[in-house]
Amino acid sequence: MRGEDVNLLFLIICIGYLLGCLHGSQIVGRYKKINIKKSGMKNSGASNATLLLGWKYGLIVAIVDVGKAVLSLLLTIHVLQYFQVIDELFIVYLLLNGLFVIIGHNYPLTMNFNGGKGTASFFGVLLFFNWKLAIISLCIALIFSFISNYFVVGTLTGYIVFNIYVGMLHTKGPILLSLLFTLLFFVKHSENFKRIMNNEEVKLRAFFRKEAS
Repeated sequence: MRGEDVNLLFLIICIGYLLGCLHGSQIVGRYKKINIKKSGMKNSGASNATLLLGWKYGLIVAIVDVGKAVLSLLLTIHVLQYFQVIDELFIVYLLLNGLFVIIGHNYPLTMNFNGGKGTASFFGVLLFFNWKLAIISLCIALIFSFISNYFVVGTLTGYIVFNIYVGMLHTKGPILLSLLFTLLFFVKHSENFKRIMNNEEVKLRAFFRKEAS
């Protein structure tokens, strides 16, 4: 690999990881003087922020976590155009950047490498690549969440749709990267699936009953 290629790879990874470390929950938490990660459902996502602070702050967290993925990929496009990267390698670098946004979100320097689960940022990646696919995936995820009564099951369908989309359009490099997205999902949600197997996972309808009360 040429020195220029190494520099480009390093830059793409750094852009993704550092922007991924920017957590909406930390921004809102500092403003409201609350540690969202250690309160409520003990996660740093928009759902927990909504539960603790209301939908307005939950929406801010979601916008930040989705938006940082889109911003990172937009910056990456400019970098790739500067380096005159073309064809399939262009997609490989974009997917690599999106992957490191989620790695940064899940394992951020700013939270002692213990962040979120990457769902909103993954949606941002989907939104960037194909906004229609992102909306379809979101609808499918919601349907399967309500059918299964588990949000994590619905989320998995989004990753499946993404893998099918990449597999239909690209070759083995992008396909491998799309599978790594899914691997990250399983790593961060392994406890959820264990709790489902043991019938200990909080059911979606139970969560809404809690919200209503």
